[in-house]
Amino acid sequence: MNSVAARHPARLRRSVLCVPADNGRALTKVSTLACDAVIYDLEDAVSVDNKAAARRTLADHLARKRRSDIEVIVRINGLKTPFGEKDLAAVLPLAPDAILLPKVESPQDILAVADVLSENDAPDAVRLWAMIETPHGVLNAAAIAETGRTRGGRLDCLVPGLNDLRKETGVAALPGRTYLVPWLMQILLAGRSCGLDVIDAVFNNISDTAGFAAECAEGRDMGFDGKMLIHPAQIGPANDHFGVDAAAVTEARAIIDAFALPENRDKGVINLNGLMVERLHLEQALRLAAKAEAIQRKRT
Repeated sequence: MNSVAARHPARLRRSVLCVPADNGRALTKVSTLACDAVIYDLEDAVSVDNKAAARRTLADHLARKRRSDIEVIVRINGLKTPFGEKDLAAVLPLAPDAILLPKVESPQDILAVADVLSENDAPDAVRLWAMIETPHGVLNAAAIAETGRTRGGRLDCLVPGLNDLRKETGVAALPGRTYLVPWLMQILLAGRSCGLDVIDAVFNNISDTAGFAAECAEGRDMGFDGKMLIHPAQIGPANDHFGVDAAAVTEARAIIDAFALPENRDKGVINLNGLMVERLHLEQALRLAAKAEAIQRKRT
């Protein structure tokens, strides 16, 4: 695995469910769900009047025993708001796997929170995710992603926020996201250049199962690692679409086995069943095999 990707922990992120942090009933239900990750939302999903109560509700919830196979992310309010610093102070003792920063527009938005984590001796295991949901955020996506390259950089994942982006640009919410695809691919390319995961945006119409499936298929083909979800009913389809193809896993394991042979260990290119296979294909194969193994562990 290349040195950039190796600095970021590999996680299964097919289905990333967003849950309002002040909804006690929804919080309790999380432990019964098959999602790979959950975002406990202190930002948009919580009204201004309920921010403090949401922090307390979330603290009580996360103090209980958690499932180790569900990644825990907390979306805080921005540090420039009246709530961001209070959110961060409340969240750090809860030991989340990651903190999701909203409306990230520049590298400084990431570095400012990373500094707070370091000043409070937060372990390296506490990572950062960034939502790219403004025009400035899209334009600066590459520079934002670069903060994940630095030694000690905590940034692991980018998430486009299309609802806010549509609002700020006036782009219509058309099927297939016709005019948004270039921006999605720009965010994806920025993330991949720095070895980051990138999660596709939410699909708003819970009742449109066919539309959701189509958008999952589109996101998978575009290269996203998974999808941000707004309802438990979306978990199963997301897991299916962003899972692994059995034939692809078989091919990946053949590549891994071929490079493990004594005669191939030092080669940059090998011939496998008449196909030229390079070490970059080995890196891809190792990643796919690891994902397949993680899915299998989750099923057992």
